[in-house]
Amino acid sequence: MRRLLNAAIALFWLIAGGLSLVTRKRAAGGRPAGNQATRGGRPAEAGHYERHEEPRPGKWGLRRIALVVAAVLAVQAVGGFLVVVTGVAPIKASSGHWPITAWFLNFSMSRSVSTHSIGIKAPPLDEPHLVVKGAAHYATGCFPCHGSPQLRHPRIARGMTPHPPYLPPAIPQWEPEELFYIVKHGVKFTGMPAWPALERDDEVWAMTAFLQKLPELDAEEYRRLVDGDGASAAGAPLERLTGTENVPRQVVETCARCHGVDGLGRGIGAFPRLRGQQSTYLELALRAFASGQRNSGIMEPIAAELNDDEIRALARYYGGLERAEHEPVEADDRETMARGEEIAQHGVPAQRVPACVACHGPGDIERNAAYPTLAGQYAEYLVLQLELFKAEHRGGSAYAHLMHPVASRLTPEQMRDVAAYYRALPPANDSER
Repeated sequence: MRRLLNAAIALFWLIAGGLSLVTRKRAAGGRPAGNQATRGGRPAEAGHYERHEEPRPGKWGLRRIALVVAAVLAVQAVGGFLVVVTGVAPIKASSGHWPITAWFLNFSMSRSVSTHSIGIKAPPLDEPHLVVKGAAHYATGCFPCHGSPQLRHPRIARGMTPHPPYLPPAIPQWEPEELFYIVKHGVKFTGMPAWPALERDDEVWAMTAFLQKLPELDAEEYRRLVDGDGASAAGAPLERLTGTENVPRQVVETCARCHGVDGLGRGIGAFPRLRGQQSTYLELALRAFASGQRNSGIMEPIAAELNDDEIRALARYYGGLERAEHEPVEADDRETMARGEEIAQHGVPAQRVPACVACHGPGDIERNAAYPTLAGQYAEYLVLQLELFKAEHRGGSAYAHLMHPVASRLTPEQMRDVAAYYRALPPANDSER
């Protein structure tokens, strides 16, 4: 409906502008002079159009109105300047907005979002891994202001002006493309920030996918989407999962929500599997997130709060977890696996794509510890990383640029094939990393 209103307004102004132009052209033209009309003291020829300057009775009245309007605007400008200079205008959040101010700001926001979201096309938003990714970040980055089915109105947010809305009742009034625009760019004159990594539309769409589900959730369904079940949830029995009590505080408080205390990443490809990954790679990844060299609106705020010791401890923890039992993964078909294995083992010489195993295994080749191990990693995650490398939107450590030409030469089908191959492999053990 909002998009139709936009189109109607644009059409109205187009028609009004056209009519105005026609009217001006007619007014500038002449009219046929009769036998009595003269030109330069001589009768005008029949059919000749003569331009006449006729007196305008309202000419001076319009000028007076213009002068009055200009004077009023000047007085308002001077008055506004004096209000600002004297400091009498309250800026305290505790005072709230006048109803007319709130209406004007809300109406302006609605019209702006509707206009600027034209042309945005939403991808399929019912993918489970998208919804879960958005849910996990909502609990970390959005809940403190907008609440949740577990706590509708956080106390601190009540003191903000304007008050951050409780979202479930508000979401249905927005189209998915409009929600995407708001989440990505934020809203001026409020506490709503822009997405920290504007290159990561995939993360913003994940948030949009979750927001579409939020109005349907009760407290228990919300908790299950945010925290997961069993080993992935914070507070799971650590001794059963890891066999050690040396678990960094950040794992339980923050990391477990997405990656699990067990490092298995919720099991659906929303988040990468960290268990048994190269510790050096994990440390460099966290530092790249913290510095903004690796783009992620989800990971950057979390990593930026970690100090050097905490980064090293997290990398050692997840990298040091023992290999979990491998769950066999059924490939889509044998042809997919064969194509993926061919790319991984031999590359695609015709497209100047090198073999993946040279840097990422598996095999006995000695590899740089800064390169990630791919065996057992989720296919959805691997495809996303290749797409980000291809668009040069991912970033990373000092070695990330090596993947740009490789990914740019792969077709979408080849990305899916090689990702499916690596997903089906058992995770590498210590001797293979």
